[in-house]
Amino acid sequence: MKVLHVITGLGVGGAELQLRSFLQHTRHECDVVTLYNPGPVAEMIRGSGDRVRDLGMSRNTQLSALLALHRLIRVGGYDVVHTHLYRSQVYGRPAAWLAGTPVVLSTEHSIGDTHLERRKMSPGVRSLYLATERFSDITIAVSETVRDRMVNWGVRPSRITVIPNGVDLGRVVFDPAARATVRDEFGLGGSEYVIGVLGRLDPNKQFDMVIEAAAPLLNDSTKLLVVGKGDELAHLEQVAAEHGVTDKVIFAGERHDVAAMLSAMDLFVASSRQETFGLSVLEALGNGAPVLYTTCPALEGLDVDRARQVPSTAEGLRAAMAAEVSTGQRDRVPEPAVEKAYGMQAVTNSIDDLYEELAARRTWRTMRRRTRRQPGAAQGPAAAAAQAAGPAAAPAAAPEAIGAGPAGQEANGSPAGPVPANVPASPAPESARGR
Repeated sequence: MKVLHVITGLGVGGAELQLRSFLQHTRHECDVVTLYNPGPVAEMIRGSGDRVRDLGMSRNTQLSALLALHRLIRVGGYDVVHTHLYRSQVYGRPAAWLAGTPVVLSTEHSIGDTHLERRKMSPGVRSLYLATERFSDITIAVSETVRDRMVNWGVRPSRITVIPNGVDLGRVVFDPAARATVRDEFGLGGSEYVIGVLGRLDPNKQFDMVIEAAAPLLNDSTKLLVVGKGDELAHLEQVAAEHGVTDKVIFAGERHDVAAMLSAMDLFVASSRQETFGLSVLEALGNGAPVLYTTCPALEGLDVDRARQVPSTAEGLRAAMAAEVSTGQRDRVPEPAVEKAYGMQAVTNSIDDLYEELAARRTWRTMRRRTRRQPGAAQGPAAAAAQAAGPAAAPAAAPEAIGAGPAGQEANGSPAGPVPANVPASPAPESARGR
């Protein structure tokens, strides 16, 4: 099958790196298009032989991008269009449906309790999300937590399936040589105890709380390594200065050598206020590091020995870190439960299977594609009328149908309405995300 992945951008982030790993394991032919900001992950994907194109959007409310995406999809003759992240969902789902793509689906990576990809969940954001959701066949939620949040937002449970993110354990395996190299780079000795955090530097990650919690524990033999970039950098540097540990907190910036950075740490801390999955926690466990975390939906119901949930307070986190520091450096032991539940190949196979199951259904979009692919197939009056009508003939969706579904639908639950007439203003485009 020919698949197009539409994603908002390809800066370094959890959803973006998840897409890259998926492309390395899928059995289908794939292309990728970004709305803007191709970023470092685009180069990684191209380096693996997959094509990445950039629409070059310059603002959020750019309807010309919808038309450009529609043309790209229609000319490409894709069997599947798979969208990732809010902005690409808003543009990609209706564009694919209007192009008559047989299968249209999304993955919901980043819906929180109060924010969606760092934008507050305003009525306008919610309405636009729900209106364009009607143009997809199904949405993949990366965890039961995400599924529940989507249902609370107004998405029908029958239009959601849960397939977790996958962990490419080969990409994060412990590497003692890389550990030594990274430690040398930052002036860290082999016997020094390194507490580490990794991810986008933004308020949700609460890295300022980690600095505050760790400060009394830091000394010449115990350091804190902060890996990532973002708008919070100046604030975090100030917090370190206020606690007198500027020389004990190392800001490594954005890094692409995840396995090496994890290998350099002795304790991994995940301190997010909200999470939809918790990929970095699973990667750290795959690296064999002990982990302290405040929230990680991916670990719910999973029996692991080296991860412990801690209170989301400086005091609670400090007590847990102190216990680990006093234990000292531990041998690296990967968690087998992580590979069993979240191995990348198994997760990719589940998504590939879903594509094929959706394509096998009888809808006007799948049937039209099958008819076109039959050499010399005669087209009867009914089929010709259906093809001529196409998506353009669908009636407009009434505003009150948002969240409840329009009265007229395809048998598969797809929308009976076209793309909304306009895209209301919303926050500036999201920048590169961390895990």
